[in-house]
Amino acid sequence: MQLIIGNKNYSSWSLRSWWLLKSIGTHFNEVVVPLGQPETRSVLLQYTPSGKVPVLINHEVSLWDTAAITEYMNESNIGVWPSDHIMRAYARAVSAEMHSGFMALRTEMPMNCSVRVKLTPSTACAADIARICAIWRDCRLNYGHLGPWLFGKWSAADAFFAPVVMRFNSYGVELDDVCSAYLHTVWFDPYIREWVADAAAETWSSPSTDAIAHAARALT
Repeated sequence: MQLIIGNKNYSSWSLRSWWLLKSIGTHFNEVVVPLGQPETRSVLLQYTPSGKVPVLINHEVSLWDTAAITEYMNESNIGVWPSDHIMRAYARAVSAEMHSGFMALRTEMPMNCSVRVKLTPSTACAADIARICAIWRDCRLNYGHLGPWLFGKWSAADAFFAPVVMRFNSYGVELDDVCSAYLHTVWFDPYIREWVADAAAETWSSPSTDAIAHAARALT
């Protein structure tokens, strides 16, 4: 099995599928294709007609969307989604909302694992942050007695929100105690620490993404 991903410092979509595969114990070979380079699209087109990451290749199967990859892995693995059908439905609902929404947050706070700055969000971005925090609080209120993750035990829902944790950490988003505790749960997961360490070691840059951090106030 192969997982084609973008460079780890910037590729939020790649993080979701990578962490999913790691967390459910799937053995795979990762292929990193640096994003934003002159050859990026031509290289990615060798793996997928979409020209985007991530891409999962397993024998005759080639999938290029995080939601599709998640459901494919769910077919043959335990622990992708909660076992309880009501929890599973809710986990899919909040993951789908994350997968398709929060455009202001994505635009104003692109994933950039290696920076720590203070950025003041626009009204639209602040609304996105508030909605995400409401989801986290609701999950922790209802399922916190089952464990430290959104639905108690780790699930794909945590993978879908992992890039948000990176964004909140990078751009100094202030959180209440419940959301801060969840952020720390994700941030200190061993696989997330591995991802962040790999991101810090990369030498590729994204000038447009880095410019957002350079314009903000550095955190000490």
